[in-house]
Amino acid sequence: MLKQTAIINGDRVIQRATLKLMPLLGLLYLIAYIDRQNIGYAKLQMVASLGVSEAVYGLGASLFFIGYLLFEVPSNMMLAKIGARRTFSRIMLSWGVVTVALAFTNSTWMFYILRFLLGVCEAGFYPGVLYYLTLWFPARSRSRLVGYFMIGSAVANAIAAPIGGALLDLNGLLGMHGWQWVFIVTGIPAIVMGVVVLKILPDTPREAKFLSASEKMWLLTTLHTEEKNIAPGKPANPSEVLRDGRVYLMAFYFLFFPLSAYGLSYWLPTIVKGFGVSNTVNGLLNIIPWVIVAFALWWVPRRSVIKNEQTWHIVLPALFGALCLLLSVVVPGNTFKFIFLCLAAAGIFAGQPVLWTLPGRFLVGANAAVGLAMINSIGNLGGFISQNVVPMIKDRTGSDVAPMLFLSACLAFGGLMTFVMQAVIRTSERRMANK
Repeated sequence: MLKQTAIINGDRVIQRATLKLMPLLGLLYLIAYIDRQNIGYAKLQMVASLGVSEAVYGLGASLFFIGYLLFEVPSNMMLAKIGARRTFSRIMLSWGVVTVALAFTNSTWMFYILRFLLGVCEAGFYPGVLYYLTLWFPARSRSRLVGYFMIGSAVANAIAAPIGGALLDLNGLLGMHGWQWVFIVTGIPAIVMGVVVLKILPDTPREAKFLSASEKMWLLTTLHTEEKNIAPGKPANPSEVLRDGRVYLMAFYFLFFPLSAYGLSYWLPTIVKGFGVSNTVNGLLNIIPWVIVAFALWWVPRRSVIKNEQTWHIVLPALFGALCLLLSVVVPGNTFKFIFLCLAAAGIFAGQPVLWTLPGRFLVGANAAVGLAMINSIGNLGGFISQNVVPMIKDRTGSDVAPMLFLSACLAFGGLMTFVMQAVIRTSERRMANK
């Protein structure tokens, strides 16, 4: 049993754990996001190389989300049993292998199967990290830390274009197409990091070599007290999560954020292409919105913690992002359109780390592992919906404006649903307090 032998500076313990864990987790997410994005850059050569249509390629790309949906909950349930170290290692190794295997795709069905398997392999990583943070950090700190973690996705988006372009330019090297090099080079880091994670990532504070015995005791006691306050005397029962309406409402609520995020990937390349710049300059311009997103992911969650306020730190960024999406198709000139899309990107992502603190008010322990996976897997169907609905709206209307109106409305609706979600959570908290 750990014994607390000294007065502990809690902020220093949190800071030390943050410095030891978050850079590694952020790097893993950066690699994961690049492996998601590579399909977009490979497409520039892969469609012609395989002789498939845009529709066939789009379906294959979206099958990732189906595998992701089906296996998120089982993955997180396994994480709760065997620990994050082995779970994250397995995820990284398997998705790295499948990514490399995509380089050797020679048929439509092989493409479909590998994209589905990639979703299966990556399933559980993002909600697994969210659950892992509950094992290490008090609730008050988590929105800031989720923001740090998500900065990895912003960095990935910033560097994906230059990396993708450079790899496509390797076309013909060693007798392989450029799109094959895209998958090979982006898949190898995941395999390498799978081994690194297995070696160095501690599962819980008890295994942390960077904390003293007293610091471990303080952290574990703090987390245990929080858990008891949320679910006093209530044993973990993951099957109960499947019947919890708050989980499904939270998933529906979250769905509108990834759905809206694809508006950026839909409209931004068109605007940048309209500048008539070279591929190199195009790649550099695509870095700008993600630098702004990275700053927003740092500032908004940090301010939420300082002000001890959640609702408006979700609602205002979402409404701001929705307005900027709308303005991006209304204002004249590509320069202003580009500026508003950069600001829309910040609005779409900035409030999400704060949003992910809401489930922590009713999900703890093994229930959190299952609940977070369900919320993320169902919510990420927004990506599947967007990849299919947005092109359909454009084809049927012949307009670039109509799809953006749809995405703007979705983001605004998602932001306003924060009030509904908060009201439901407060009602359940009052009910629990009166028992």
